Amino acid sequence: MGTSILIGLAILVFVAVVVIYNGLVNKNQMVKNGWADIDVQLKRRADLIPQLVTTVKGFAAHENSLFEDVVAKRGAALAAGDDPQARGAAESALSQPVARLVAVAEAYPELKSDQNFLDLQNELSDTENKIEMARRFFNGAVREMNTRVQSFPANLVAAMFGFREKAFFEIQTADRALPSVDFKGE
Repeated sequence: MGTSILIGLAILVFVAVVVIYNGLVNKNQMVKNGWADIDVQLKRRADLIPQLVTTVKGFAAHENSLFEDVVAKRGAALAAGDDPQARGAAESALSQPVARLVAVAEAYPELKSDQNFLDLQNELSDTENKIEMARRFFNGAVREMNTRVQSFPANLVAAMFGFREKAFFEIQTADRALPSVDFKGE
């Protein structure tokens, strides 16, 4: 009788560990999927930026420092890799000059009416919205994963199998502000 109770308890513990482990794997896959979605949109934005720079460059040749800043920060964002914290910081740094680039373009009426520029601007705006949606999904998946990794008894299983908390993909608050552009040169 005592042996069957111990066997029953062992089976119950084993089943609980398997269920918790599979839940952790599921949450981990959601985080990976969320990051892949963000990565796709960030690469799409990185591909649009050179086209936008080239289009604006023809109209605003005197903005060379802005173009150089955009190109340098785009390169840094692409080089940041798959670390959400490093990538978030690099993408935040890229957001400001890109917003300035779009604002500079607004000062040129002939550019604002250029269909290629308008198409690129619309694509960039659409991509920014998709990045925001992907970021929300990713951060939700990270929140669920981190909650699971920290909760008892899942934290015991997580520690046993090497599941760790994940970093959120965040942008800096200052980067959400509208860019200031001075066309008067004062």
